[in-house]
Amino acid sequence: MEIKSPVRSPLEQTADPNSVVVNLGPSHPATHGTIQVIAELDGETVKKADVHCGYLHRGFEKEAEHHHYHKIIPYTDRLNYCSALNNNFAYAEAVETLLGLELTPRCLWLRTLLSEYNRLVDHITCVAATVMELGAMTAFLYLMTVRDYIFEHLNHLTGARLTYSYVRIGGLARDLPEGWLERLEEILQLYERYIERIHGLLDRNRIFIDRTRGVGAMTPEHALNWGYTGPILRSTGLPVDLRKDSPYLAYGELDFEVPVGIQGDNYDRYYVRMREMDESVSMIRQCVKRLPGGPVSVADPRVSFPEKAHVYTRTQAVINHFKLVIDGIQVPAGEVYRAHEAPNGELGFYLVSDGGGRPHRLHVRSPSFAHMGGMHTLLEGYQLADIIATFGSMNMIGGECDR
Repeated sequence: MEIKSPVRSPLEQTADPNSVVVNLGPSHPATHGTIQVIAELDGETVKKADVHCGYLHRGFEKEAEHHHYHKIIPYTDRLNYCSALNNNFAYAEAVETLLGLELTPRCLWLRTLLSEYNRLVDHITCVAATVMELGAMTAFLYLMTVRDYIFEHLNHLTGARLTYSYVRIGGLARDLPEGWLERLEEILQLYERYIERIHGLLDRNRIFIDRTRGVGAMTPEHALNWGYTGPILRSTGLPVDLRKDSPYLAYGELDFEVPVGIQGDNYDRYYVRMREMDESVSMIRQCVKRLPGGPVSVADPRVSFPEKAHVYTRTQAVINHFKLVIDGIQVPAGEVYRAHEAPNGELGFYLVSDGGGRPHRLHVRSPSFAHMGGMHTLLEGYQLADIIATFGSMNMIGGECDR
């Protein structure tokens, strides 16, 4: 019986015979999902690295061609399950643009508020996971405590802790429940108390600084060449932010800063996310103060289901409800690209409609997929142990690498 040799990666085939090749992942506690890092080592130094994503096969873009526009919303939740609302809103805006819908004022401000609230959760999760892998267990538990309070709060609003499906084309699933805004302020005050502890534990911690400062560093030119966006790009000193540069929702009416780093290393990525969380809290409070009354969804029979009482008593309402369920929203033919500043960077949806109830094509420009393309350049030349710190600072989400 002939025994075939295992298939080797290109890096393994070209590696120096005197070097050691190690695999991290695709099932590894430090890879935050199904991703594989193959590293050629000279002692403890990474000479070459090869990053493999694509182990998660859900086929989001192809699935979207076979589902009505509303039924795609749960799929967008799972692109980045740490900030599902940001994905919901970016996708919905692409569809609404082709439909020519103008959202209600309350919907605009609520979407803005919830986008920043979910950004807060995403950054908390990233920082917590990163510092935990560097040994800062106390900081991890503090951050996860805050995150759990926020999850319970969002559960009260949406009915789910993680994947919300809260958006609707033309609005939102429901308005805020009674007492939700009061609880929001309590949680923001809790966040401020806990985040002060995190600054005290980490900002000048000798071990944390040694593991992050000067590690995984890059220039602004390097970041732009590899298509980096979001906190990773801003850590190099470039104040690029779609909320400022191409305002959407209610961001054009908010007062906020765009934090930047100095040398694009792991510490700067930590610093930028910590500062962005404070800015998100400020923006949430501005949204609460300026939140208008009124409906949260447009009264447009093309996209909105009729009231249940009318469905039971009016023939036209029954027909409208039936057509929306069976045929879906009929989106005019055309193409559009809409991008939001998601917690990880530019999240864009390119939508092509042929005039039917399903997308002809739907492509998502997901931040993590772009970031993984150049991650090997941030690993090479550093230590094996630095892979953990650098990978954590990139905040790779497996669902965004799904192709």
